[in-house]
Amino acid sequence: MPADAAPERLACPECGRTVADRWRCECGAPLNFADPPIPDRPAPDAEAGETLDTGAGLWAFAAFLAVGDDPADRVTLGEGMTPLVDADGPRGDADGPRGESNGSQGDAGPNGAAWNAEFKLEYVFPTGSFKDRGATTTLTRARELGVDRVVEDSSGNAGAAIATYAARAGIDAAVYVPADVKESKLRAIRRAGADPVQIEGGRSDVTDACVAALGESDEGERGAAADTGDGSGGSAEGAWYASHAWNPAFFEGTATVAYEIARQRGWEAPDAVVTPLGHGTLFLGAYRGFRRLERAGWIDAVPRLFGAQAAGIAPIVRELHGPEAAHPDGRVNAAADGIQIAEPVRKGEILDAVAETGGDALAVTESAAERELDRLHRAGFYTEPTCAVAPAALRALRERGTLAADDDVVVPLTGSGLKG
Repeated sequence: MPADAAPERLACPECGRTVADRWRCECGAPLNFADPPIPDRPAPDAEAGETLDTGAGLWAFAAFLAVGDDPADRVTLGEGMTPLVDADGPRGDADGPRGESNGSQGDAGPNGAAWNAEFKLEYVFPTGSFKDRGATTTLTRARELGVDRVVEDSSGNAGAAIATYAARAGIDAAVYVPADVKESKLRAIRRAGADPVQIEGGRSDVTDACVAALGESDEGERGAAADTGDGSGGSAEGAWYASHAWNPAFFEGTATVAYEIARQRGWEAPDAVVTPLGHGTLFLGAYRGFRRLERAGWIDAVPRLFGAQAAGIAPIVRELHGPEAAHPDGRVNAAADGIQIAEPVRKGEILDAVAETGGDALAVTESAAERELDRLHRAGFYTEPTCAVAPAALRALRERGTLAADDDVVVPLTGSGLKG
């Protein structure tokens, strides 16, 4: 970053405090960038020969990002511009190869699934998940702040992404993970040179252990980065919290999914987007991205946003529709380990995004997710189990009539089957 420039400041949406850098506000609320940029120009007109530098990956949308003003600070592996494809591909008979009725509206593809949607193939990122979107911008922010060590807590994918991009940046990293994390994800963290710290207990225990390791501030707030005013972001223990749930830089990256979808569709937003929903990193990223595109005048309207949660651990569904809707079959969807978040950090923001877009959240059972995963694999989409909840939710939304058969829908497929 040039000597005469400074990293963007952060602001608290609850109390209004503005700080150079902290991992959370003194009032306990998560922070956001104080003044994220909105381009003051029309969307590129392809017919007039105006194009984006798609070779830059998601950094083609730097004009929308609150980090990485100096290209020399960007920590990148060429991530972004993931394919947007017709989910159903070539049309075929209404029954799949196993004689399974598709049970859905619209023409079925060769696997009988009939999603009638576009899939955004987020599993082709460098570490095999959409979390690379947030990792590139988070480590870029760390580099801007002069950070030399980061810590993160994760069920696997975010940890692998942060570890990989920290390695790219030459920054030390430690990643707190559940003790029973999948070996493939643990291996990715280790091979990037980060220190995995395995914690017994649930996902919240992992977060608690990570935050505790950051140390106590003078005010007794665990892990609060000292606000020195110079943007250093140092904490009591000298580590910077690169949390995918708390750190606003992560959401700058996940917002790029909206920019890419709009660009790939000729600056026309879909009617709806359906994503997996745990901490809401992709869900809220999409919301923020589409909102900024609308404010810039690059799209006409923000799509309806729908979140698919793991049955049995579905706090947004519980808040909206009660405990029976959140736990429909009395079992926890253990297959969707990537979104088993009982207390999302940004729960209020998620609920606001649902309300403001006319969207919803629904709980997907393990059996429904497993059926959808089988359909995905048979259709050529080699994904991990967690991301099957989103197309399974789309199926339910079509059957309920919440989404009409002709509604234009995009579903991100978030993680690679190679992680299974």
